Amino acid sequence: MPYFKDADEVYEFIGQLFADLAEDDDLGPKFRKANTIVQYQYTNPESQITVKMLDGEEGQVDLGESELEPEVVMSMEADTAHRFWLGKVNVTVALARGQMKAKGPVAKILKLVPLVKPVFPRYREMLEAKDRNDLLEA
Repeated sequence: MPYFKDADEVYEFIGQLFADLAEDDDLGPKFRKANTIVQYQYTNPESQITVKMLDGEEGQVDLGESELEPEVVMSMEADTAHRFWLGKVNVTVALARGQMKAKGPVAKILKLVPLVKPVFPRYREMLEAKDRNDLLEA
């Protein structure tokens, strides 16, 4: 059974995490150095998050349909994304196993991976604050 019952829950947790990062005074500028637009396409449940990370511009996070033109598209089950933000998925291994698929310059995505480590505890704290301890057992 998937962790999230519908797209709204994906947006409430993973979408909110991206929105918080876009506004973070410390991490936001570091992520924008990737200088790309990434679209995350999830299944189980079907959902989509598009994140604009362009150097020198405001961050933008679109939940669902987006006018933004992604340079990189990452596809995976929403469960895989959830487990990633809990620090339990290695991107390189997941790509090799086909658990994640990437289109576009994958090097840009891999450049972001070291930046996300400080985000893992923040995701856990958000789940705890929303009383979703059931999602911590991934």
